[in-house]
Amino acid sequence: MATKWNLDNAHSEVQFKVKHLMITNVTGTLKTVEGAVDTEDENFAKAKVYFKADLSSIDTGNDQRDGHLKSPDFFDVEKFPELTFEADNFNASSGKVKGVLIIKGVSKPVELDVEYMGTNKDPWGNQKAGFSISGKINRTDWGLTWNANLETGGVLVSEDVKLIAEVQFLKQA
Repeated sequence: MATKWNLDNAHSEVQFKVKHLMITNVTGTLKTVEGAVDTEDENFAKAKVYFKADLSSIDTGNDQRDGHLKSPDFFDVEKFPELTFEADNFNASSGKVKGVLIIKGVSKPVELDVEYMGTNKDPWGNQKAGFSISGKINRTDWGLTWNANLETGGVLVSEDVKLIAEVQFLKQA
């Protein structure tokens, strides 16, 4: 029997980290996200995963930088308001999820590391499942190519982007 789990936004965080000036990482959060997992069993074998983020909800703690990220130099949120990720054969015991990430209309396969943290009931009797997810992508693969050369060598913004998510899903009745 198929079971649907919906992302619990109040107990989930989706972030990215990008090296700036070749010396430190800047962290951003995607504040408006939704997701679901459809599974045939309680151990999440052969699960289907869907995730969507509203790119206008990017928050790096700096309004000017957030505006630049939303501009055509990066995500171009006027034309491409969201990113999506879909995987149709996730197996929690494998420690990996392979799927398709779509940014700016470009679809590319990605593989992310997943740690299944287990399930538990909250104080109101709701069944929850937790996952820690991490991975790395090259932003230029999705057309996010803006950069500036530094006079001392290197570039302003790394091509590598670290993805980090701590997510809880709520089992639907």
